[in-house]
Amino acid sequence: MSEDRVVARRPLLVLPTYNERENLVPIVNEIRKQLPKATIWIVDDNSPDGTGQVADSLAAADPNIQVMHRPGKLGLGTAYIEAFNRALVEDFDCVLQMDADFSHDPKYLPQLVAGLADADLVIGSRYIGGGGTENWSPLRQWISRVGNTVARIGLGVQTNDATGGFRAYRRSTVEQLHFEDLKLRGYGFQIEVVYQVEHRGLHVREVPIIFVERAAGSSKMSRGIVLEAILHIIRRRVALWRGVPEPEPDAGRSARHAATR
Repeated sequence: MSEDRVVARRPLLVLPTYNERENLVPIVNEIRKQLPKATIWIVDDNSPDGTGQVADSLAAADPNIQVMHRPGKLGLGTAYIEAFNRALVEDFDCVLQMDADFSHDPKYLPQLVAGLADADLVIGSRYIGGGGTENWSPLRQWISRVGNTVARIGLGVQTNDATGGFRAYRRSTVEQLHFEDLKLRGYGFQIEVVYQVEHRGLHVREVPIIFVERAAGSSKMSRGIVLEAILHIIRRRVALWRGVPEPEPDAGRSARHAATR
């Protein structure tokens, strides 16, 4: 493997949290077992259950854990954007994202990182051979399937699980994202990232995972999140019909980040 394809020298894992007090310590412990070299950034949206305080305790005991405290529930997309922007200023080779509720099993993390050897974005996929879900209600399964179908029909996305949030990015992939279009709360963020990556001709790899419904805490899924994603896809589709040029990443971003490294 050529030197420029080695991406796991210094991985960063971004873990957004909101009311995950019960899950945070065990999920971080499992992440540590799978990716002992990773830096972990916990991005907490002022969880009223005290998740932020638990995160601070973890950070105090481990220099490779940091906490980003935000003033309120600002949405998944903005949490990742803040982390991505900050990650590009530092010397990380790849960035991973996952949920903190054990629906994304940390045992898959090494596979996601390994997939970056010949891909720009690796997604833990429920909808390829070997993937699936456990303990999902028929309604939840329908919502997820509809989200991917709408992304495929509306935007021409080829990825099977465009709504999946268990991911690994090469640094160069994050540098090419247009952050302004990613300020979304859930499914919309995940779909928009895949759209941008595919649109720029980058390679998406899917590796099979089993997604298990959370055992502790409450789901963050809501009708508003689903509606936001559908409306975003419609706006994207209309812009494509009108021939509106696709926004490109900030041309000066990579240069500024390079200058600070």
